[in-house]
Amino acid sequence: MSATAVIMFLAIVGLTLAITWWASRRTSTASDFYTAGGGLKGWQNGLAISGDYLSAASFLGIAGSIALTGFDGFFFSLGYLVAYLVVLYIVAEPLRNLGKFTLADMISARFDAKKVRGTAALSSIVIVLFYMIAQLVGAGALIQLLLGIDYWMAVLLVGFMMTIYVLFGGMTATSWVQIIKACLLMLGTVIISFLVLAKFDFNILTMFSEMTTATDAGQAYLNPGLKYTNGIDTISMLVALVLGTAGLPHILMRFFTVKDAQTARSSVIWATWIVGIFYVLTIFLGFGAAAFVGKETIVEANAAGNMAAPLLAQALGGDILFSFVCAVAFATILAVVAGLVLSGASALSHDIYGQIIKKGKVTEKEQVIAARVGSIIISVVSIVLALGAQTLNVAFLVSLAFCIAASANLPVIIYTIYWKRFNTTGAVTAMLTGLISALVLVAVSPNVWSPEAGKAIFVGDPLIFLTNPAIVSVPLGFLGGWIGTLLSKETDEAKYREVEVKAQTGISVHDVSH
Repeated sequence: MSATAVIMFLAIVGLTLAITWWASRRTSTASDFYTAGGGLKGWQNGLAISGDYLSAASFLGIAGSIALTGFDGFFFSLGYLVAYLVVLYIVAEPLRNLGKFTLADMISARFDAKKVRGTAALSSIVIVLFYMIAQLVGAGALIQLLLGIDYWMAVLLVGFMMTIYVLFGGMTATSWVQIIKACLLMLGTVIISFLVLAKFDFNILTMFSEMTTATDAGQAYLNPGLKYTNGIDTISMLVALVLGTAGLPHILMRFFTVKDAQTARSSVIWATWIVGIFYVLTIFLGFGAAAFVGKETIVEANAAGNMAAPLLAQALGGDILFSFVCAVAFATILAVVAGLVLSGASALSHDIYGQIIKKGKVTEKEQVIAARVGSIIISVVSIVLALGAQTLNVAFLVSLAFCIAASANLPVIIYTIYWKRFNTTGAVTAMLTGLISALVLVAVSPNVWSPEAGKAIFVGDPLIFLTNPAIVSVPLGFLGGWIGTLLSKETDEAKYREVEVKAQTGISVHDVSH
């Protein structure tokens, strides 16, 4: 444990706690807590979205994946980046126009039924928990390396911090922590990338040439197939990454923090540029770690490769850069988990408690109290789950969350906005089919079962070869919605016309007619 590391770590904690204290004085209503009162500007929300999106999986997981598996690790960067085109062109504007606080609000704009809202809330909570586990595993490994404390203590520390942010500061604190973290993360990534390029005489062609001999894999390091030897499995993973972002509750929730759909669209454009630049720079992080840290050192620090970026910073910039990068990675995790806790808590408190149990008859004070109780519940459950997932790669864990989001949420979002015949039964069957199929297929996949001890959670033969089953579960989600709709005679064309107009313009047909 170095004094520099502790000072930077405490500086990040102090800054974020100061933001939380400032935000807590501006958080009194449910709208303040859930959406920061809808007052963020496009560039602010764009930075916050990128801060939410550039998670431990991006900074720690992808750098590790590229360092250990070369080109195959870069698939994550490609998938995460292209995903924003789906968000920009299909989801962002209609979601902002139809929703209020949560994804369930958006779907309930067309289908005002408890079973629809309850199913949407369940789906959101499951996705949040998968994503949370990934962030906490990354946090545990990072703090263990930085401060020299046990993994379980590190997870509890991060869990306590994230609960404090959400409990007192709500969305305002979460947003500003994410904005500051995005700026720090980009600064750290640019510095490391510059130092890596300097090692190769600022010549990208030289870097690629030297990487063919920098690892044991040789030329194969720069070609696909080092890790993903099955083409269908690779496509399946990319389907999850590209389509999953449009169904992630904590990303979708960010579109309610701006005043209108035009600002929401502006937010996505800002976020796309920021994350695009970052994911291009992950090549330098991964290649640099492979060349100047080495596979053995990376794996020794963390078997899944999650510590590749901090170790590269130490190799190139000594303890000061190492401490800075670790502190930034810690801020990265805090920002993302705060957003996740908030989206999970909103599903529990707003959708399940406020709208289903209390039938919408709930005061502002009750809503805020329920949101804070929900935050504590989500935090505790995710911490308990993360304590048993230490050996799993965070990028893999996040890809599973993306798979569930793409399978359960995306079909119902698209059908709700664009299919006239779609009905309540279809909405429920779409979400349940996508959710259950994704969970079942993951449970029988090679990530859970392996003949070799230590390679997966359980020892045994997997029933399917797909490490990420999105190529099966996403079509099943769409199919479930289609079959469920056809099996029910329910139809409401007038309601669809109203939703269609409001989704594209933000104008309510009911308001115009009066």
